[in-house]
Amino acid sequence: MLSTFPTLLPFLLFAFVASITPGPTNILVLSNSARYGLGAAVPIIFGACASAATLVLLVGSGAGSWLSALPAVQTAMQWVGVAWLSYLAWQIFSAPAAAITSQSTDARLGLMGAAGLQLINPKTWMMALAVVSVFAGGGEQRLGHVMVLSLAFFLISMPCLAVWALLGAGSTRWLRSPRAMQRFNRCMALLLLGSAWLSLWV
Repeated sequence: MLSTFPTLLPFLLFAFVASITPGPTNILVLSNSARYGLGAAVPIIFGACASAATLVLLVGSGAGSWLSALPAVQTAMQWVGVAWLSYLAWQIFSAPAAAITSQSTDARLGLMGAAGLQLINPKTWMMALAVVSVFAGGGEQRLGHVMVLSLAFFLISMPCLAVWALLGAGSTRWLRSPRAMQRFNRCMALLLLGSAWLSLWV
């Protein structure tokens, strides 16, 4: 396999670094796991990973090239994504202390929300374009390579996000009081807001 696909190992390292490093999705996984339990993070993890892997497959199949040619669409998608993340950050920040121990689902992102977040994030599309252009290669095996890259990205990103979910679930032992949980929520909200707005200048 590696003899016909020499860029696979470098891609695996890239996928690991891209998935494990902090970002909006990682922060949302951490926050939801801490607030609602490990099970609440599972749909977010699956939705985000499946959506990003699907984008790699779509871009590798030829779809998505229009995004490179339409910077206005990229900008619009980016602002929609930042607005959505800002709204989620406000929901987390303003959650009352009394609601922290409840199992309200109002502020949960969910599978479709996580998938949608990836689909409207132009950085995810650009990541997919970079993956395909750098790692897929050319020739008759290109489509097969794209399918392998898509599957590999899914399989690598799932455990990476699961680590963040475990961190969130493990943090609950220090967040037993409503006041401590509220501080945690506000910290997560500010991190999410910062990561969303910083993406405009990165």
